[in-house]
Amino acid sequence: MPVDDDDQLFKELYGRKVGERLRLIRRQKRLSLQDVEATSDQEFKASVLGAYERGERAISVPRLQRLARFYRVPVDQLLPFDEDNEEGDEGVRRVGDSDAPTKLDLTRLEGLSGTEAETLSRYVKMIQVQRQDFNGRVLTIRRDDMRAIAAILGVGEEHADRRLDDLGLRLGPSPLPPLPIPELTPQPVSAD
Repeated sequence: MPVDDDDQLFKELYGRKVGERLRLIRRQKRLSLQDVEATSDQEFKASVLGAYERGERAISVPRLQRLARFYRVPVDQLLPFDEDNEEGDEGVRRVGDSDAPTKLDLTRLEGLSGTEAETLSRYVKMIQVQRQDFNGRVLTIRRDDMRAIAAILGVGEEHADRRLDDLGLRLGPSPLPPLPIPELTPQPVSAD
């Protein structure tokens, strides 16, 4: 069966776009090709991964899945976006100059357990996917995101930074004083 020139061109262009995504994610993780080879116990050879990134070699779906697992990102994030449907940051309110952005320590978040930490972790992963930000160490939180985080943490928006400090998740200037957590006292049960 003869290969159509347009089909071949599409495959080459798509292969390069996949490679660009692979390189972008690897660099966001601050890994060299040699780092990936070493930390993957040589599952991903530097020379082969480099060929994928340059679009010189096609990566199989199972191998793409394993690479996504290695990078700890959803597999679809290793694929290029459909440029017709790609959404930018339009409509996203950015933190104003007068607001100091909140930076989350994602490494510390991974070490926390409990329902609150799991919910916050899921929300943070959603933000990472939305922003295409997979450096895995720090995430700058926008003011609009802080509203949801405050709800997850069970505090008002004005206390969210302080609660993040209490959990050891907020990076940046000196921590705020701890948030007073009221002690719960049992309410008397009426005998109606």
